[in-house]
Amino acid sequence: MISTFRLAATTAALLVLAGCASTNHKAPVEERSRPTGSPSAPSTTAPAKALPGAENAGKPGYYTVKPGDTLIRISLDSGQNWRDLAAWNSLENPNLIEVGQVLRVVPPTADPGSASAVASAKPLAPPSRIEARPLDSKTLPGTAKPASGAASAAASGAAAGAASGGQPASAADAGKDKPRDSGTDEPNWTWPAAGPMLGGFEEGRRKGLAIGGKAGDPVFAAADGRVVYAGSGLRGYGNLVIIKHTGDYLTAYAHNQTLLVKEDQSVRRGQKIAEMGSTDADRVNLHFEIRKQGKPIDPAKQLPAR
Repeated sequence: MISTFRLAATTAALLVLAGCASTNHKAPVEERSRPTGSPSAPSTTAPAKALPGAENAGKPGYYTVKPGDTLIRISLDSGQNWRDLAAWNSLENPNLIEVGQVLRVVPPTADPGSASAVASAKPLAPPSRIEARPLDSKTLPGTAKPASGAASAAASGAAAGAASGGQPASAADAGKDKPRDSGTDEPNWTWPAAGPMLGGFEEGRRKGLAIGGKAGDPVFAAADGRVVYAGSGLRGYGNLVIIKHTGDYLTAYAHNQTLLVKEDQSVRRGQKIAEMGSTDADRVNLHFEIRKQGKPIDPAKQLPAR
């Protein structure tokens, strides 16, 4: 009898303990990773590599690459030839630059045996191809129609110069478009197209002029210079020609249908360099920029009166 009672009591006690155990849940655990720098934390990522030129970040004459940048855009904004930028920064592939990379955008003071000089001797593949076609005879735009006499002869000389793909017949004729101070290094400008003005320069909004016309209308070099880019590698500009002139000036001719010049080609004021089009634009027009040291300036203040 006592044995049966003890067995019943023991069974009851075990049931009570089991009930207590079933309600004693473990507290939830919040997973928190330790700081990477903690001495006891395992290393999960490799140290960030130092990007080329990082030691020059923020210094005058250097530019830190931002998202969306290309070497062509950086060269346009700095007023330099993209090939020079590639040489100064030892870039074997001009299409490979990294966000955060620091590039030299002013000429280095280096001796002929320096790394930059050696890099400049390496052939570089151009960022894009261009379509080349023969030049044809077109009238030089931006030249006022003279009444008679010597002025008429000057206009004939200018037209002949444009038809041959070069500058006007003589320096005297070229200088009549716009007065220039003696000793200035500003180019002798002429209009790059004969069409109507569709939009003017607006600080911070439109970096140049929008000049209207028909597809295939001629686009002319606004001054003597050398082609530093001809291609379609700059988003928003379509088929683009960039020419470098004297006095740290660049001109840009965008949205062309066809390009008629190649990189490193010398061009003369009034020479046909492209045909007007609508590449990367919603209508046929020429977007024309003048930049000094990479900064856009109002072309209407530089070009002669029409």
